[in-house]
Amino acid sequence: MTVLHSSKDRKVANLVTKNGKQAAISNTFGLANGIAASCVGATKYCEKICYAGSLENTFTAVGRNMQENYKLLRYSSISSMTLMLDELLYEFVKKSTKAGADMIYRIHWDGDFFNGAYTKAWSVIIGKYYMVQFWVYTRSLDAAISLHTANHDNLSLYFSADPENKEMAKKIHKLGIRIAAVDETFADSQALVKEITGRVGAKCPEQTGQIPLISSEGSACARCRLCVDGKANISFSRTKK
Repeated sequence: MTVLHSSKDRKVANLVTKNGKQAAISNTFGLANGIAASCVGATKYCEKICYAGSLENTFTAVGRNMQENYKLLRYSSISSMTLMLDELLYEFVKKSTKAGADMIYRIHWDGDFFNGAYTKAWSVIIGKYYMVQFWVYTRSLDAAISLHTANHDNLSLYFSADPENKEMAKKIHKLGIRIAAVDETFADSQALVKEITGRVGAKCPEQTGQIPLISSEGSACARCRLCVDGKANISFSRTKK
């Protein structure tokens, strides 16, 4: 079986190293991003501000791993994709159990659901690993609806909104799907969330400086859990202002 590349991300880590500076366990997964690759629902705005894309370009090994993940999955059957993803989650659960770490897993720190078969494969994995709390942001309309319809108790699902896809986000929100909005400032993104949902969304506390990206107390997402547990619509700022 071909092995996919899992990733460590300091912001979402379920366990940190003793010095509190790095993620100790890989608890996220990524794919090559951009509308020419896995991000079929990308807007011009999100492609312009994509932090994951800049990391792919800056760190050669990261970009290569994301490309390899995408190529391995892009032309595989649902059963093959499911088997490959199953290997990732099996290793994650094994390492987390041994370390006594919280089982939280972010789907796609980079990239997105690129077709229905791939979305279905992840749905199978989410259902199988019921002991893991998953969370994901997506701009794919089809993926959002499919995963919402699957009604997984252990998945927090967010539709990623920006000024260019807000009309689609309004329709998605009416189905009961949470919104994660990004714009230039928090004032802009909160106004966008209010326009979409009727209410102002919570600000990401890592971006506002309320919680550090990572520390000896844990990662920002593991400590906050607003998105991890799907507690609220959320606002992000490109400028962190």
